[in-house]
Amino acid sequence: MRKILANDGMEDAGIKLLEKAGFIVVTEKVPQDELAEVINENDYVALTVRSATQVDKELIDSCPTIRVIARGGVGMDNIDVEHAKKKNIQVVNTPAASSLSVAELVIAHLFAMSRWLDESNRNMPVKGQTEFSALKKMYSKGSELRGKTLGIIGFGRIGQEAAKIALGIGMKVVAYDPYIADASLDIEIHGASKVNVKIKTVALDDLLAQSDCITMHVPGGKVITKNEIKKMKKGVMLVNASRGGVIDEADLIEGLNSGHIAHAALDVFEGEPKPKKEILQHPRISLTPHIGGSTEEAQQRIGIELAEKIIHFLR
Repeated sequence: MRKILANDGMEDAGIKLLEKAGFIVVTEKVPQDELAEVINENDYVALTVRSATQVDKELIDSCPTIRVIARGGVGMDNIDVEHAKKKNIQVVNTPAASSLSVAELVIAHLFAMSRWLDESNRNMPVKGQTEFSALKKMYSKGSELRGKTLGIIGFGRIGQEAAKIALGIGMKVVAYDPYIADASLDIEIHGASKVNVKIKTVALDDLLAQSDCITMHVPGGKVITKNEIKKMKKGVMLVNASRGGVIDEADLIEGLNSGHIAHAALDVFEGEPKPKKEILQHPRISLTPHIGGSTEEAQQRIGIELAEKIIHFLR
């Protein structure tokens, strides 16, 4: 029977699909420096990874039995995709499976920032018994998201899912994407028929000037620096759940300290997995440890989609 190494794990739904198709799935984690040896010893035909395992040129060249490399999730920064293709190895990922999970986290951060939940949760355990009235006064100056404008930089799957939720709670949406001129969004409302909304993308400078809140959904690059921050409304809230470094962290801290940026939320960081202390300790930054696509539902979808693609290519 053909064997598959799920080196960063795989959900049961995906494993069952693969086993039903006649594959043996091994989920025991192999250290990076032992990976090539283990793959060759066991004649694995496919390798599935998340973000932890690095599949570089050296590993690819060392593993002639591998026919499919499957990445659970969107980004493939940890895989030398071009070299794999040169070796006739199929590389697949699951770009749609976690879109809703990331979008919901973005909106969760927006709610947390608009009502000061992150800072309140830090201070209540320490000061709640002695400074309750002062904290109540401090955190009673929150704002509602309804009626505010959400700017979405990168209007692919995740950006569009964020737009649907934002529209559903009464926000206005503007979007920027150099590759997408417009998008037609079907918003599902439980117990009612779908609502279709068309969004035309705008120039980046227009988005920066109009938005009360801005979220990033791009594959990488330095998108927000002090130059872009200057063009934003004073009191803007920023969210980055795409790639570390999309917002220049030094410029972000400067913008927060000056008051031009009211609040920021980061799920990804420069220098990850060791974020800067200044970022982690800043009172105006809402923090999560790169969990955007990590929900139970998304993991099941990822496992199923990976399994289906592996079965398709190895048959």
